[in-house]
Amino acid sequence: MGKILVLAEKPSVGRDLSKVLNCNQNGSGYIVGQKYIVTWALGHLVTLADPEAYNNKYKNWNLDDLPMLPDKMDLVVIKQTSKQYGIVRGLMKQQDVDELVIATDAGREGELVARWIIEKAGFRKPIKRLWISSQTDKAIREGFNQLKPGKDYDNLYRAAQCRAEADWLIGLNVTRALTCKYNAQLSAGRVQTPTLAMIVQRENEIKSFVPRDYWTIEAKVNGFTLLWKDKSNSSTQLFDKSKAEAIASKLTGQTGEITEIKKEAKSEPHPLAYDLTELQRDANKRFGYSAKQTLSIMQSLYEHHKVLTYPRTDSRHITTDIVATLPDRLKSIAIGPYASIAQNLLWGKINTTGRLVDNSKVSDHHAIIPTEQPVRLSALNAEERNIFDLVVKRFLAVLSPAYQYEQTTVKVEAAGEQLFARGKVTKSPGWKAVYDDRNNSDSQNDDEDSEQSLPPLQKGDKLKFLAVKSVNRKTKPPARYTEATLLTAMEHPGKFIENEALREALDRTSGLGTPATRADIIEKLFNTFYIERKGKEIFPTAKGVQLIDLAPSELRSAELTAKWEQQLYDISKGKANAGVFISNIRAHAGKLVSAVVSSTDTYRHDNMTRTRCPECGKFLLEVNGKKGRMLICPDRECGYRKGVAQLSNARCPECHKRMELKGEGEGRLFTCSCGFREKLSSFSKRMEERTESSDKRTVQNFMQKQKKEEPINNAMAEALAKWKEMQEK
Repeated sequence: MGKILVLAEKPSVGRDLSKVLNCNQNGSGYIVGQKYIVTWALGHLVTLADPEAYNNKYKNWNLDDLPMLPDKMDLVVIKQTSKQYGIVRGLMKQQDVDELVIATDAGREGELVARWIIEKAGFRKPIKRLWISSQTDKAIREGFNQLKPGKDYDNLYRAAQCRAEADWLIGLNVTRALTCKYNAQLSAGRVQTPTLAMIVQRENEIKSFVPRDYWTIEAKVNGFTLLWKDKSNSSTQLFDKSKAEAIASKLTGQTGEITEIKKEAKSEPHPLAYDLTELQRDANKRFGYSAKQTLSIMQSLYEHHKVLTYPRTDSRHITTDIVATLPDRLKSIAIGPYASIAQNLLWGKINTTGRLVDNSKVSDHHAIIPTEQPVRLSALNAEERNIFDLVVKRFLAVLSPAYQYEQTTVKVEAAGEQLFARGKVTKSPGWKAVYDDRNNSDSQNDDEDSEQSLPPLQKGDKLKFLAVKSVNRKTKPPARYTEATLLTAMEHPGKFIENEALREALDRTSGLGTPATRADIIEKLFNTFYIERKGKEIFPTAKGVQLIDLAPSELRSAELTAKWEQQLYDISKGKANAGVFISNIRAHAGKLVSAVVSSTDTYRHDNMTRTRCPECGKFLLEVNGKKGRMLICPDRECGYRKGVAQLSNARCPECHKRMELKGEGEGRLFTCSCGFREKLSSFSKRMEERTESSDKRTVQNFMQKQKKEEPINNAMAEALAKWKEMQEK
C-alpha cells in the first residue's frame, strides 16, 4: 500500500499533523506513520532566481543593463535551507509515495511555498489540499476528512506567482535604477513606495498647515452646560472673536427657556469580529505593539497554543457552518475573567446576526475567533495574554446584544440665540459589559459636543445662566500616522485615488498589500531608514522624503497598486489571465526604469558624518534605527553598520525618560535628552544601593524587559543580574 506525503510549512506544524495522523517514527526532516509521511518546509525553500542567474553581467549594477526582463522566471533552491529541500525532494521521488497533501498555511503565500517546491522537484503525482482555519486536533482531523483537489487552488497559485514575479520585475529594476542613478542605497517597491508616499504626504500636510483660531460659547446652568449653535447653519464654531464675545456678553445673566426636549431610544450594535489588520490596529493602540509583533504573537497563539484561529485573514465575519461550534468555543474560554459573560451567553440564546454570520463576506478564512481547545491562561506569556484577551473579549462582544441607551437633546432659546445640550442614559449595557463599560470605540466626541448627565427637565422650564464664556480653540492639523492608523490607510487607501472605479476596487480588495504582508512592508520602511518612530508617531526621514521625489510618479501612487491588486484578485478567482498580467508588468518595469534614467533630480545625504567607514573609507551616515542610533555606510556593496547609541529600558532619575547607552566597554555612558549623564558603573552601583528598598517583582519585570534589548545592553543586563542575585540572597 502506497503512502501519502504531507507537506507542512514549518516543523512545529508538521509535528502537530504527525500526532493526529499517527506518525511516530522520526526521520531527518520528516516523520513516518503507517499511511502518511509528514515533512515540512522552513518557510520558503525555493525562490525566484537572482538577476545574475540569467546573465553574468547582472553581478554588477549598471544603468545600461536595465531593465532586466528574463524571458522566463527561473526557480532556485535557497542555499541556507537546501538540506531540507533535498529531504523533501527525496521523499517526493520515493516509489511508495502515491499522493501529496499540501498542508502549508491556507492562503496565497502558503500556496506559493508548496507549489514552488513541487515545481522545482518535478512532482507529477496527484495532489490534494488541506484547508483549515485552526490547528487543533479536531480541525486537523476534520480537514483530512474533507481534503480538496489540488487543482481547486491552481488560480490561487497563479495569483501568488504573479505577485512574486511582479515584485521582482518592479522592485529589482527600479531599486537598481535608483541606486545606480543617485549612487545611494535606495529601494522601491510595488507596495512600499505608495505606503511611504502616504507618510510623506501627511508630513507635508502637517508642515503646510496654518492653524486658525475659533471660538465656542458655553453657558453654565444648574447641573450641566449648554453650547451655543448658529441658527443659520447649526455650526458651533465662530471664527470672529468680536462676534463671539458679543454673543457671550449678550447671553450673560440671561434666563433661557427650554423649547424642545427630544428623547430617543438608541442602540449601538456590537463591533465586528477581528481580522488581522483590525487586531494589529488595536494592539498598537492598547499596547504599542508593532504590526509585525502582533502577527508573531498571533502565530504563536494559533500554531503553538492552538487557542485562536488562522491569523492572516481579511474577513470580519464567520460562515454558517461555524455557528454550530460557537457553544464549544464559548466553553473553551469560560474561565477566569471571561467565565461569567461566557456562561451567561451559553445559558441564553447566542446572538448570531448578519454582523457576524455572512458567507458572502468570508474569502479564504473567517474572522479571528477562539478555537474549541481549552486554554490555560498560565501557559501564555504577557504578550500572548494581551492579544488573547483582545480576541476573546471581541468574540464575547460579537455574541452579545446591542448596547441600548436613551439620548436626550435639549434646545434652549435665550435673547434670540439658540443653545443645546446632549445627555445619554444607559438602559442596557449589552456588549459594552464585556469591556467593563470602558469605551471601546475609536471615535472620540469633540470637546464642544460631548455627552453629559442631565437632570430631570421639561419643555418650558426656565434655566438661569450662571456663567457664560467664549472659549478660544485652534483648528488642528491632521495627525501623524501611528502603526495603527497607517494600517488603516493601507487597508483603505481609496481616498488617495481620484478615479472612482479604482478607488472602489482597491477598497473592495485588499488595499495596499494584504493582511499577511503589511507588517513586513512597514518593518522594511523602518529597516531601510525611510521612516522613524518618535513615541508612537511615524515620521519620514530626509532619505524617505527624497526617495518619494526621486521615484517615478506612477509608483508613488496607490492607483497603480490598485490596478494590480484588482487584477491579482481576479486571477485568484479565475476571472483574469496571469500571462496578460505579467506581460503588462514587464512593459511597466521598462517604463519606470526609463523615468528614473531620464530624471534630472539629484540626491543629497544630509545625515553624513565626518567619520570614515573602516571597510571602504566613505563617510558614514548617522540614522535612527528602531532600537537606537547607528552609523551605516552609504555604499551598497560595503554594507558596514555600527551601533552608536542604544535606547535602553533604564529611566532617567530626573525626567524619567528612557536613556540612551553610548560607548563601549568600561566607558559606557547613559545619556538623556534632558542633559543627565551617568556612567554604566555608577548606574550599576546606584541599582545595588536601591536593592533593599526595591520591590522584587518590579526588579524581575525590569530584568525581563532588558533581556529583549540588543547586545549593546549586555553590560547593563549583567549589572542588573548581579543586583538580582544580591537581592535573592
